[in-house]
Amino acid sequence: MNRIERAVKSFEEDFNCAQSVFSAFAPDLGLERETALRIATGFGGGMARMGSICGAVTGAFMAIGLRHGRTEAGDTEAKERTYALIREFATRFTERHGSIICRELIDCDISTPEGLRDAEDSGVFTEVCPNFVKDAATILDELLSLG
Repeated sequence: MNRIERAVKSFEEDFNCAQSVFSAFAPDLGLERETALRIATGFGGGMARMGSICGAVTGAFMAIGLRHGRTEAGDTEAKERTYALIREFATRFTERHGSIICRELIDCDISTPEGLRDAEDSGVFTEVCPNFVKDAATILDELLSLG
C-alpha cells in the first residue's frame, strides 16, 4: 500500500483528515505513526472543527515541515524551501478545489452544532472529504518526490 492509499484508508478508518495525511507520510520521514496521529489530532475539520484551513492541507504542511523544516535558527535556506513548497502545495490544491479553507470546500460551517449536523447529514465527510485527503496526499507525494 502506498502513502496515498494509506492516507485514504486512515480516513476511512475514522481518523481525521489531518491525521490521515500526516500519518501516511510521517514514518517515511522518521516519525512514528502513533506520534504523527497525536500531533495531527487537533488539526482536523479546519483546526479543531473551526472550518479554517482544511485538515488534509495542514497534514501536508506538517509533512513538508518534517521533511524540509529548519532546525537551526539561522537556516534561512531551509525555511525558504519549506515556505516555497507549502505555497506550491496550496496553489496546486486550490487549482483542484478552489480553496484550502474547510468551510468553503465543504460548504458547511462545522464550527456550529447545526453546521456539523448538516455536514454529517449531507454525507460530506464520506462523499467529499475523502477526495481532499486523496488529492492532498497525491500532491504531497509529488512534491516530496521532487526533493
